Amino acid sequence: MSVQKDRVMAVSEWEERWQTGRIGFHNFHVHKMLQKCIDRVLCGRSGVRFFFPLCGKAVDMKWLADMGHSVVGVEISEMAIKQFFEDHNMTYTEETVPAIPEGKLFKSSDGKISLYQCSLYDFSSSVAGQFGGIWDRGSLVAINPCDRERYASILLSLMDKDCRYLLDTLLYNPELFGGPPFAVSDEDIRTLFGSACEVQLLVSQDAFEEKHKTWGLDYLTEKVHLLTLKSN
Repeated sequence: MSVQKDRVMAVSEWEERWQTGRIGFHNFHVHKMLQKCIDRVLCGRSGVRFFFPLCGKAVDMKWLADMGHSVVGVEISEMAIKQFFEDHNMTYTEETVPAIPEGKLFKSSDGKISLYQCSLYDFSSSVAGQFGGIWDRGSLVAINPCDRERYASILLSLMDKDCRYLLDTLLYNPELFGGPPFAVSDEDIRTLFGSACEVQLLVSQDAFEEKHKTWGLDYLTEKVHLLTLKSN
């Protein structure tokens, strides 16, 4: 991963993408992989607390809240958070977060969706507790590869004992494209999470589209793994 391992995206670059509307990573519909795998995450549970790392304005959050679950997201862009509530005609409150310098909390009026505007690396279980579900789509593949161990440590600390962590990743030849999104291999996932979690591959499918030719790629595979904490 020589092309990618030293690639570093500054926070300002992500903010600029929101400001200029270059958000090709945003899905306007509920993600097919989440729909396909949701029963494996819920396991019959109701009222699950879901965590969305680097949530953007994902419509998946509203979908889960409408199903009776609650959602906590972390996003660096205030514009993305406000657009989420505006897109769904939802009223919300805004408050400061004492535990996070310069952090803000935007909460839907019904209390089901709480979005923290801050760096993920400033977030912890002491701020919002632990979670029964995690939907990681476009997050692990977006963070700088040099930050992955730090990222995994935070995500593991947010997992309640019965948490089911759904991880969506992309696999391609990292020599051909600098990212993001960055390539994440099965081995990467086992290295980051394997000591603490059982790692199960749920879906592996060809996700190559015409636009990926402009990235210089010749194949792109989307994979979804389910991570559950080991009992010992």
